[in-house]
Amino acid sequence: PPVAMEQRAMRVMGAVASPYAQTAPQPAPGTVDRDNYEDFDTNPIQVVAENPVSTFSIDVDTAAYSNARRFLNEGRLPPRDAVRTEELINYFDYDYPLPTSREQPFSTNVTVAPSPWAQGRQLVHIGLQGYNIVPRERPPLNLVLLLDVSGSMNAANKLPLLQQSFRMLIDQLNARDRVSIVVYAGAAGTVLEPTPGNEHARILAALDNLRPGGSTAGAEGLRQAYALAEQNFNRNSVNRVIIGTDGDFNVGINDPEQLQDFVENKRETGIYLSVFGFGGGNYNDALMQRLAQNGNGVAVYIDTLNEARRVLRDEMASNLFTIAEDVKIQVEFNPARVAEYRLIGYETRMLRREDFNNDQVDAGEIGAGHAVTAIYEITPVGGPTFTEPLRYSQGAAPAPSTANELAFLRIRYKLPGQERSRLIERPITQADVVSDIARANESTRWATAVAAYGQLLRNDNYMAQGFGWDQVIALAQGARGRDEFGWRAEFIQ
Repeated sequence: PPVAMEQRAMRVMGAVASPYAQTAPQPAPGTVDRDNYEDFDTNPIQVVAENPVSTFSIDVDTAAYSNARRFLNEGRLPPRDAVRTEELINYFDYDYPLPTSREQPFSTNVTVAPSPWAQGRQLVHIGLQGYNIVPRERPPLNLVLLLDVSGSMNAANKLPLLQQSFRMLIDQLNARDRVSIVVYAGAAGTVLEPTPGNEHARILAALDNLRPGGSTAGAEGLRQAYALAEQNFNRNSVNRVIIGTDGDFNVGINDPEQLQDFVENKRETGIYLSVFGFGGGNYNDALMQRLAQNGNGVAVYIDTLNEARRVLRDEMASNLFTIAEDVKIQVEFNPARVAEYRLIGYETRMLRREDFNNDQVDAGEIGAGHAVTAIYEITPVGGPTFTEPLRYSQGAAPAPSTANELAFLRIRYKLPGQERSRLIERPITQADVVSDIARANESTRWATAVAAYGQLLRNDNYMAQGFGWDQVIALAQGARGRDEFGWRAEFIQ
């Protein structure tokens, strides 16, 4: 039984329960594989009097959610570092209002509600919604599919699923588009020269003829893919390399720093890189995240044909057409109203305070129709803080004009192709506060349920005793909403 497994795992690991911890059962012995994830610690509590400003890059990747689902469907829990809570939250669509202008390409939405897992604390929910494009207005595509056909891809959930997945993308291409295919195994080579997108039979024949075998010369494939993208570069097109792989680069350049530098240099030419992950056992998630983040692309993980349909058909515009670049969020908390805060997730996306105004610092991109959500947990002044107050500190007296403000939100972004950023600002005030989580809007309640789920999966230390899986289910059930494609019902299941 799960409870017995949890108790045994706790005894084996010698763990001591924290009064704020909700312990999750650990993966069973014998399930360790060679998947590689970046090691990161949960964001710590910050004292507003000492560090009032929080800055981070937005993240629209969703790979962590579908990868965690893959583990659960196999009957085991995902490794802690495989769970990036912000990617779980951002996997779902939210009912934020659409922006009214392309000049300001997303709307900004804020709700402050009591935390359901920590009495006396509040959650600050920040949601951005990007504008969408209609199909007839979409720009042409210059795509290079860089596909891994090494021996490690010889599994049903790897190359065969990859081929089925990219068929869905190819079916949507038209005569204005260009697509090429480069493969890599022991060596790399072009199997489809740049081809008009409406020549579906020719493109599909090249895709269907792929067979797995050999080691993984990924770096050489990357060079060839960028060369083809440059050959057909069109400033009015979306110029993008898409890697389909299990992430195993073991021939040629496989140093992450060198690969990152290569991708960063190519990004400056206007050719972006996205990464589509498949399979498990040797999935190099850490490298794939790094390449996608530095290539101005998205990182997704495809575990099922339904996920492929979601990524490459239903949300193709979100994953291919960028509407805002280098999007950064900065929140300054008012020490007269807020004693402590912590950002839930985004650990691998944190920036320095001075990075916010530096247009040379890279940050995340928002695709057409994409929503981005971030959640802070805050402790109001006078509430149950994690830290002891300083004996010799002086309390900040609020200025009359800011006494009603909990925080001040700043968002920087660039329109595609522009070098100078633009700024959106708004205060977070008492008008954004609801008295109970049940009174919050559906989007806030759903995102809160997913945030709790991610923290429980990671066994983070900030969940109060008594708030567990049943409470997550109850909160999610009440916020499921219309759920047209059944993704929220699947989450609850």
